[in-house]
Amino acid sequence: MFKTPLSSTPVTRRALLGTAALGTASMVLAGCTTSADRPPPELPAAPSEPPLSGYASMYGPIEDGGFQIPAVPIQKIDPQFLRQIVDDPTGQTPGTIVVDTTGHFLYLVRPGGQAIRYGVGLGRAGFEWSGNAVVQWKQKWPKWTPPDEMIARQPELKKYSAANGGMPGGLMNPLGARALYLFQNGQDTLYRLHGSPEWNSIGKSVSSGCVRLMNQDIIDLYDRVPQKTPVIVTANVGQPTVASTRFHRGEAIDAGVPQDAELLGPAD
Repeated sequence: MFKTPLSSTPVTRRALLGTAALGTASMVLAGCTTSADRPPPELPAAPSEPPLSGYASMYGPIEDGGFQIPAVPIQKIDPQFLRQIVDDPTGQTPGTIVVDTTGHFLYLVRPGGQAIRYGVGLGRAGFEWSGNAVVQWKQKWPKWTPPDEMIARQPELKKYSAANGGMPGGLMNPLGARALYLFQNGQDTLYRLHGSPEWNSIGKSVSSGCVRLMNQDIIDLYDRVPQKTPVIVTANVGQPTVASTRFHRGEAIDAGVPQDAELLGPAD
């Protein structure tokens, strides 16, 4: 199936090919009544993949919060990882976020059997995680505080420890332009849906445990999550999912929620 940017409606390949076939049949029948010296009719051109209409502006440079986010070189990214509306493969309630760790996609389920699909980067081997949670807090240009386990492996990060105040938000901050903080049973899972300037990591498993999106995409997702939102992280999108009582833990990327984050609902 063709996938289109957010302003368009998906068009199936079957429909396009069916239309082309009808046109061809009509022209062949007409050819039966022509004189021998009339040139044969031209066959219609084969349908082509739809252009990335709108993606240049969707992933163009952004001025946000006093920071200049650079454009994403979309020509260097597999088109399947660009933001688009698709048929919902999850079967979840509208408003639910589903992260497909197999396909490296994040789905925001919409009414009418559709979903907005974003490409994501995930944790490398040994840092994968899965489970059910809710978006309890969110923040623009979040502070980053590496957890003690990460500092133990990378002592150079000690300057950003909780005791030292963390890393202020900015273009080089690992949480990017936005962060959505995942909680389960009222407790911080220490996992995040967050932005990243590393567009070339989308579609890969290279990060230290969280779900990263391109900054342009996390800004879009952030604005579509106005309230406490359920999140399912699974490798079985399209299959029945069972609520998990805990996360399958890898290693978290963050040590806590900044004090000025926005609370989206009471803790369970």
